[in-house]
Amino acid sequence: MTTLLTDLREEILELKRAKDATILAHYYQEGEIQELADFVGDSLNLSRAATKVTTSTIVFCGVHFMAETAKILNRSKRVLLPDLKAGCSLAEAAPPEKLARYQEMLRIDGRKFQTVTYINSTAGVKALSDWIVTSGNAEQIIRRVPEEYEILFVPDRHLGQYLSELTGRKMILWDGACIVHEIFSVGDLLALKRKLPHSITIAHPECPANIREHSEFVGGTEAMVRFVGQHTTPTDFLVATEANMMWRLQTLYPQHRFHPVPGITCACNKCPHMGLNTLEKVRDCLIRGEPEIHWQPEFERAKEVLERSLL
Repeated sequence: MTTLLTDLREEILELKRAKDATILAHYYQEGEIQELADFVGDSLNLSRAATKVTTSTIVFCGVHFMAETAKILNRSKRVLLPDLKAGCSLAEAAPPEKLARYQEMLRIDGRKFQTVTYINSTAGVKALSDWIVTSGNAEQIIRRVPEEYEILFVPDRHLGQYLSELTGRKMILWDGACIVHEIFSVGDLLALKRKLPHSITIAHPECPANIREHSEFVGGTEAMVRFVGQHTTPTDFLVATEANMMWRLQTLYPQHRFHPVPGITCACNKCPHMGLNTLEKVRDCLIRGEPEIHWQPEFERAKEVLERSLL
């Protein structure tokens, strides 16, 4: 570790103490950020962890919808996001006004439905929803929707298709997808499997069906951690999710070997939005007390749905 990086880490730790702050980080953050965080997890566990923070400030190292969710669940806390431009292709795929128009069209057609929304969405969309799910609790929530209701699943069509197959529930799928998970190359995956014939492929349910069907395990990031932890002998794992997940897996389970499933255009897939957060920006947001996520009118309704779904 370079002297410059060591000094930066020490500066952040000192600022964290001085500013009464807690750092939360998603598995898709760079390893150097995960290493500094007070809590690292998936969207579900980060949401739950945010409600237990005792400091006055939360620094959320993730993307905008995650920091927004932390603020919704903690109105009294100051929530900082190192880079406000850290967005999400799924959240952008479902603007609230477009969802509201579509819901009204379904009602006019006499459709009886409930809207189940992936947490990768804006607060405005959450406020229009009946349920919020993460990859960690989606199956459980889907099974809670009464059979007499159709399910409008927003915004990830791949996750929705996977959940429909898993639960047998028919769904109206919104046409959204994650820019990271959608571009995995099935041809390169099959080539890797031939090269490493005893390997195990683990894939996130945001992946398209052609990746999922060639995977031995499909689950969210927290489920991946648990699954890998069940293997006691050294194993090669082919990982079809955001590449920083491998840092966490390798840290937790150094006896195994982890190989990224290539994307169509690159050797491994990293989320460009997650990558906008850096140690320098973590330090700077602690110094300046911004960018801050401020309370918005739609947060009140979103809070009701989030608490009913996640807590």
